[in-house]
Amino acid sequence: MHFASSLDQMLAFLKVRAPGPDGKPDAERLKSFSDAHPETLNQARFVAARPMPASFAGVTYWGVHSFPATNAKRQVRFIKFKIVPVDGELTLTDEEAKAKPADFLVQDLDTRIAAHAVRFDVLALLGRSGDPTLDVTVRWPDEDRREFVRLGTVAITALDHTGLCDPRIFNPAELAAGIGQPPDPMFAARQTAYALSLSARRN
Repeated sequence: MHFASSLDQMLAFLKVRAPGPDGKPDAERLKSFSDAHPETLNQARFVAARPMPASFAGVTYWGVHSFPATNAKRQVRFIKFKIVPVDGELTLTDEEAKAKPADFLVQDLDTRIAAHAVRFDVLALLGRSGDPTLDVTVRWPDEDRREFVRLGTVAITALDHTGLCDPRIFNPAELAAGIGQPPDPMFAARQTAYALSLSARRN
């Protein structure tokens, strides 16, 4: 899930976390905002309830947007993407995590890919009537156990340490045939935001 359901909420979320003269955000302002917008804490609670990943190769990646998918019979059903490590999830205890260097996840991924390709299954979780499709701060009911269709497998065989990806733009609106753009406001903002990011990198 995302930490904001709209651009206005995202901007307000970031502003109350801006550090003051003492280098810390204003605790009272932060509490007032969180009390008024409890949904903005859903993402942090989700992450905090899960153990530290031991590897980028052993993490399940969840899509936050609901995509309208149309089949050959012109029937439309919302889906969410979920990317699952073929070799299973890999986690650390709190003590194990404290002993790791700050960049251990990148080092680990380099080592794993050098040994063999890292593979992920790409799944489409199948939506049901009544699922929230406009608010990316909430998950679908029973999302962890949803019926799904396996779309394929992605194999990562190398990392690019040259920075060649920097001059390129990721356009989330370039979708496969039959997949429509999500109706939530956060998705609509991504195309513009990524284009601005590319411009800043080039400058």
